[in-house]
Amino acid sequence: MKFISTNIVSKGSKKSILPGFGLSMGFSITYLSLLILLPLSAVFIYAAGISWTKFWSIIMSERVLASYALSFGASLVAALINVLFGFIVAWVLSRYKFPGKRLIDALIDLPFALPTAVAGIALTTLYAHKGWLGSILEPLGIHVAYAPLGIVVALTFIGLPFVVRTIQPILMELEPDTEEAAASLGASRISVFIRVILPGLYPALLTGFALAFARGVGEYGSVVFISGNMPMSTEVAPLLIMTKLEQFDYVGAATISSVMLVISFILLLVTNYLQWRLSRRIN
Repeated sequence: MKFISTNIVSKGSKKSILPGFGLSMGFSITYLSLLILLPLSAVFIYAAGISWTKFWSIIMSERVLASYALSFGASLVAALINVLFGFIVAWVLSRYKFPGKRLIDALIDLPFALPTAVAGIALTTLYAHKGWLGSILEPLGIHVAYAPLGIVVALTFIGLPFVVRTIQPILMELEPDTEEAAASLGASRISVFIRVILPGLYPALLTGFALAFARGVGEYGSVVFISGNMPMSTEVAPLLIMTKLEQFDYVGAATISSVMLVISFILLLVTNYLQWRLSRRIN
């Protein structure tokens, strides 16, 4: 009995080697507040200084609605494209060995290191009517530069690494034993992929989609050159915000930014909830 009671006391009094929860939590909240919450709060406070009528008239103007539709629509299309082709790239890099694999793997991270303005200039030069690809596509009626399609191309370029780097570690951790067992039982390659491999990738696919989508919504540098910046046609919301700032219309810029923040936060919240549900279902 004495040994048992001593053992229980020692277990109950065992301390974690990690820093205390209170200290680490306080530091995290302070850091996030100074870095994220305070600047975002300033946008809402600035926008709240106007009347509801003026606020509504700004966000419901035809030009602002067109910029919202283009920003979120192009980001959605680009994120979906990246989920499909980013998965293929991650699959090839994770499952096969071939010459030049390390070079291709390094090129995936290039949009991370490359200034977005440089990417925009390069894409515009490439897809302009006299560019290498533009001179081939425009006679076919496919206009990329200075068109909404060019915005999708730019957002796809800057969003690809988010999808590949999210899916690649999951693919590398998947054990081949389950796949081999399913194949030995007569399952076809398509069945193994759909029923064995794909279910475990759903959370990673959704995370990669959310990251690429969020990155595209706020993108400015790579889009400003290839879009042409035509109001009601190729003007994205971040560009419209910069235009308002250049015109010293700080209230208008803060109002448009606040709406984008709310919409983006709701979409990311829904995405995180779906990811949590999928993770629970898989586990």
